[in-house]
Amino acid sequence: MQIAQQPQDRRSTELEQSEHWYLMTAEQKIALYSLHRFGYRLLFVRHLPSGPLAVIAQHDQVASIDQDGVVDFDAEIQLRE
Repeated sequence: MQIAQQPQDRRSTELEQSEHWYLMTAEQKIALYSLHRFGYRLLFVRHLPSGPLAVIAQHDQVASIDQDGVVDFDAEIQLRE
C-alpha cells in the first residue's frame, strides 16, 4: 500500500492546481481529461522513481494515473488528513 502525503504535509505552501497540472505527462493529462466528465479531479502529483504519479478522486474514490496514462481505479493509496 502506498501512503501519499498531501502537499501541505511536506511543503510550507500548498501548490496551486495549475502547478500540479504542469507536473503531469501528456498521457496523464489525456487520461484525466477523459475522466473529468465522470467527476474525477486532480488532487496532486507525486514524483516516484518510476515517474510522476497523478492522484485523482471522485467523491471518496481515489485512483491514480501512471506516467503512461494508465488509470488504476483500485489504487491502494491512503490520503493523510
